Amino acid sequence: MEKIDKIVFGDNQFFGINHRSQEKAEELLKRFNNIDNIFEVYDNAFDCGIKAVMLNSNEKAAAITERFRSNPSKYGDIAWYPSIPYPHKYAGMVNELGIFPAINEVLFKDNTALGVLGMMFKGGSAVVTKDAMKMMEMLIDVEFKMFKGLNVKVLFLQNVITDLILGYGIKEVFEHYCEYIRKKYGVLPGFITLNLPYLKAKLEEWGIDQVVICSSINKAGFNMFPSKEEYEKVLVANDPSKYQIMGMSTLASGSISPKESFEYVNGLNIQSVVFGASSKAHIASTVDLINLK
Repeated sequence: MEKIDKIVFGDNQFFGINHRSQEKAEELLKRFNNIDNIFEVYDNAFDCGIKAVMLNSNEKAAAITERFRSNPSKYGDIAWYPSIPYPHKYAGMVNELGIFPAINEVLFKDNTALGVLGMMFKGGSAVVTKDAMKMMEMLIDVEFKMFKGLNVKVLFLQNVITDLILGYGIKEVFEHYCEYIRKKYGVLPGFITLNLPYLKAKLEEWGIDQVVICSSINKAGFNMFPSKEEYEKVLVANDPSKYQIMGMSTLASGSISPKESFEYVNGLNIQSVVFGASSKAHIASTVDLINLK
């Protein structure tokens, strides 16, 4: 399994996400409505030595990826860790239209006639028979389209979807997702989860490996279910040749100092950290603190 980047730059700050302060979230949202401000932060991150980014397929992502694509000499060596889908987009459509009209809206909106015909040829039976696996492939293709031409290393399934499917224990969806993106896109499958111990146990039970798991990992135990202690047990025993682990929320939404946070995280058996920041000083200081094994 190809090794993942030790440091990945996240995107929460660009979309007004701040778990501690609504005022700060609104300030970020206003600032990053301007794509030039987003790229100022990206350039600061790259100047600090970061060469990988995580980006969710939300409403701003298409414009962001297009700018990266249009500057290959500057950004061609950046590794990509997209996460799909953007849950709020689908939730709103389902509430307004219903599940299958919503899916059709996503599949066929903003596609060329040739592209629509190709998807219909591939998945026409899915629309008629509601074949879940074919429908999943079509939705993955639509979500992945905005990342075409970029150096994608891992395609993550968002935790809202991962943990829902995990809760129902649907082995076949995990198997098919992994098989499809490996074969179609040649990238590693990834899963974002709020319950790493349970997900890893089920993947092992089902014989699914060579995947990347991203989950909250921090000294405070923030968003670590069922407990920080269970995570630590799993991480000690983990074989990274089968399951590479990426830590997110390492600062526990700012409740722990960066120094204390990474003294804890650096001592764990994890392969990568994803974090977001909006100032060059914060990015640089965080990079200097990360020293994974």
